[in-house]
Amino acid sequence: MYSIGEVAKLLNVTTHTLRFYEKEKIITPERTENGDRRYSESHLQWLGFVIKLKETKMPLAQIKEYASLFLQGDHTSQKRLGLLKNHQEHVQKQIQVLIDIDDMLRKKIASYEEHMQKRDFT
Repeated sequence: MYSIGEVAKLLNVTTHTLRFYEKEKIITPERTENGDRRYSESHLQWLGFVIKLKETKMPLAQIKEYASLFLQGDHTSQKRLGLLKNHQEHVQKQIQVLIDIDDMLRKKIASYEEHMQKRDFT
């Protein structure tokens, strides 16, 4: 079991973020007799997944919906699958945009390098 500070360091997030996720019912850590939060390995895995979803720009509302559906049980599997498939489509579009930008940058850089080489030789 991990403390909130340990989890924050392990996942490179703030303790404020972890408390916010708890407030939003994205995660429910266990509590000690003193009320201290304790996180298990499964909590860490779930939080790692949530962080990746956030990094790929999944809206918090969708993450909350997914978490809520998960807690409701297996009968929500189809809805969860749909959410993930929709998000995957969004991620694939993001990837294509980045590929297009990378191609544009590569051409622009090559143009500058060619221009600078010509200038250096004259």
